[in-house]
This record gives sequence, structure tokens and C-alpha cells, in this order.
Amino acid sequence: MLKILSSHQIRHVDQFTIKKEPISGIDLMERASAAFTDWFLEKCPHGITVHIFCGIGNNGGDGLAIARMLVLRKYQVKVHVIGDIERGSKEFKINFKRLRNLIEIDLLKSIQSLHAIPDEDVIVDAIFGSGLSREVEGLHADVIRFINYQNAVKVAVDISSGLLADEFTKGAAIIRPDFTIAFQVPKLAFLFPDNHQYVGDWEVIDIGLNKQYIDGLESRYHLLEESDLQSLVPPRPKFTHKGQAGKVLLVAGSTGKAGAAILASRAILRAGAGLLTVRTPQECLIPLQSAVPEAMVDVDAHHDNFSFPPNVKPYNSIAVGPGIGVNFVTNQAIGQLLKICNNPVVLDADALNIIAEQPDLLKEIPEDSIMTPHPVEFRRLVGEWENDFEKLEKQIAFSVKNSVNLVVKGAHSCITNTKGEVFFNDTGNPGMATAGSGDVLTGILAGLLAQGISPENTLKAGVFIHGVAGDIAAGRKGQLSMIASDVIDCLPEAFERVLAF
Repeated sequence: MLKILSSHQIRHVDQFTIKKEPISGIDLMERASAAFTDWFLEKCPHGITVHIFCGIGNNGGDGLAIARMLVLRKYQVKVHVIGDIERGSKEFKINFKRLRNLIEIDLLKSIQSLHAIPDEDVIVDAIFGSGLSREVEGLHADVIRFINYQNAVKVAVDISSGLLADEFTKGAAIIRPDFTIAFQVPKLAFLFPDNHQYVGDWEVIDIGLNKQYIDGLESRYHLLEESDLQSLVPPRPKFTHKGQAGKVLLVAGSTGKAGAAILASRAILRAGAGLLTVRTPQECLIPLQSAVPEAMVDVDAHHDNFSFPPNVKPYNSIAVGPGIGVNFVTNQAIGQLLKICNNPVVLDADALNIIAEQPDLLKEIPEDSIMTPHPVEFRRLVGEWENDFEKLEKQIAFSVKNSVNLVVKGAHSCITNTKGEVFFNDTGNPGMATAGSGDVLTGILAGLLAQGISPENTLKAGVFIHGVAGDIAAGRKGQLSMIASDVIDCLPEAFERVLAF
């Protein structure tokens, strides 16, 4: 897992690297700037003019070094410096002296001296780095607004200027880049929907900071990586039979919503569960058995809705919610079901809505269970929030207070465990914003949980593989046309790709 560090921690990593290697601060800046330049050379061809806007801190020093490296590679480069160079950082001043021997540097005093930048050119933002802790004002704000008004491609060095790395950004003057190239680790601010326009597509590049020191730092925030998955999902022993591969009970479906039960059922089986029983009303029996012949069906006495829980003892995992609806008999049945469950359960969709309507049910949820709300369902559970940082704090508090593992679904789906640790997922794509995607995830989670994987690891692995399957499906069908069934069809390849057993 890739740790997400605070700005304060990153400064300590810089300082430790400088002392440990040892390496001078200017040489470390040179290494970071070279890594950025290598990325730039791959993406941006000759024949364009690169407009680099620099502050007077170390981010500006990076920008000056990048400008020098591009000039030496025969790029046309124009550099604008905002601020009093006499007050610049030590490394900024060194790189300023190195660059001014190669090109003329514009010491920007007024926004009126700037001219429109051609659309085919590229803008590099190196005004402020991750150490910014205040709202941007004055000439700096004017320059940021000017840059945002241009149509040229914009690339931010480490973090876009004006964006705070570790807290909600209140200011309006924030660069809106097409790309952000972060040094060594991502910033927490990158992972939130509120900040997408201030981040664009982002990538982390290695600048050689001391990895051993990073490993020793504590952080509650992490980004899941593919290399984590093999340790989360063990290979199946040679002599495993279906009874040992996990028995799942799925409570799903109601009149008009048999599809949710079908999608979840197919995903459970594709996730490796040995046996599946679906508790569903009579109305869903024929559609379910026709679409998923591998599943057994335990028919509820009610024609249209889930009305009474079955015996839960035979099952290794239980998933509840897809397509069950919100009505009087189902509301009562969910309460009864939770009371008799002793092991963690997977709760999704209408099960979450029922719990939101009856908060007393929270204390009935077995410890270490899994909850999978999308943002609207999560809002019903915890109330409103003003920004994504506040939403995350509410999520952490909810997981800890109720001893549940929880994922708020979406781009960079956010997982919190019972200890308050946070894990972001980077797989998946906008094509998964389609009916039934959540039912597929519920099925994957129930299937993995039944195989003896811990609830926390089930959630990490399930969310990651769900996204990988979605990415495979998008590659074949296109994001616009893909549907939830496509994601299920791609699960075998996703498991094979990620686990490589």
C-alpha cells in the first residue's frame, strides 16, 4: 500500500533523505526536477512553447530547474517569476542564477504584462507547493486566474498552486490543471471529488526519497496497490470441494427488482463461492432460477417482498440489500435478521436505507460487518457535510463507533476500517456509474467473505477487483455503453490478472 503523507511529514522525509544519503537540498531538487522533465519529454513533443510560472519557494525552484533542463533539450521556454527574488529560498536562488545564464526570465510585476498563451502551448505551474497553508491573494491570485483562463494544457508540479494538500481549500484562486505530477507520494486532496478540477489526471513519480524512513512513518491514509492483493486473497488448496469454498446466503430482490438479485448472485459465484442460496420472494423465483441456474433459491412466504429471515447458521457469509425495497414487512425482517446474525454481514442498498430510517438497528449489526453505501445512502446514515474532508471524518467516526468496515463508493472509493484507518482505491472508471454496479460489488464481497478472508481484507480486495473488472469492461465495450453484466463477465480475467495464481 502506498502511504499518503501530510505536508509536514513530506518535509521530514526530505530532510531525512538529505541527511541520510547524504545529498544537498539543491541536488535533491535537481533529482525531482529531472524526474518531472523525463515525464514531460514523454508527453510533450518539440515544436511547442513551454510557459513556466514560478513562485520564489522550493516549488518555484523546481520550475526553474525544469525550465533549464527543457532549454538544454532545445525546447522553447518562457519563465515568469512571481515574487521578490531576494526573499526566495536558497535552492530557488541557486536555480535562478543557473537559468538566467541561458534565457531571459520575466520578473512579473503586473498581470497586464502577460499575453494570451496559444492553445497549442503548455503551461507548467510551479508557483506554490504542498507547503501552502493560506488563501492566495494579490498578484499571485491574479496570475492563477490568468492561467486558468488560458486553453493551453496545464501541468502542475507536485500539487496545483492554491490547493491545500491536507485540508479543505477555501480560496477561489486555485490552478485547474489537466495533469498533476506528484513527487514520491500522492496528496490526500487528490482523492476527493470536490478537488477534481484542481487536480486533473494525476501521477506519482519516484524522486528517490528514503523509502525506509517513509515505511516507518505512521499514516492513517493509504492508496491500495495491485501488489497488495495477493496477500489478501490466498490461493485455493488443491483438494478444496464446494462446501469448503464458502456457503453464501444472499437476501435480495422484490417485485420489479429481480435483476438486482441476479446480478449479485452471478458476482458471488464469479468471486469463487462454492454454494449460493438466495432468499427472495416468490415473484423473483422464476427469473432468478432461469438466469442463475447455479444458485439455490429459498423462497420467502411473501409474494412480493422479503418478509422473514431464514436459518442463517449454515452460511459462511450473508449479504443483504440488493433490490429488497423499503416497506413495512421488509423493514421488520431486516431487524429480525440482524438479531440472529452472529458473524459479519455485507449490507448494501435498501438494507442501508432501512438502517438509516431505524438508527437503533445499528447496534444490532454484527461487529466487523461490511457496509457499502454510495454518497446519497451515506448521507442518510450520517447527515450532511460541508466538504469532502468533513465527509471523510464522518466516515471514520462512523466506522469506529459502530465497529464496521465501510466503503463510500465512487471515483477513488474510500474504505474505512474499525480502527479508523483509511484506504483509497484507484481502479475503476466512470463507465461503472450504471445501474447494478453496486449489486455486483456486493456479490464480490459476499463471495470473498465466504472463503474465510477477513472482512477488512474482503473489502479491500473486492473493491479493487471490482474496479479492475470495470476497467477491462470499459476497454471492450467503452465507458458509455458498458453495463453491470459486462463487469461480471470480466471478473474471471480481473482475478487472474490481479492474483496470478
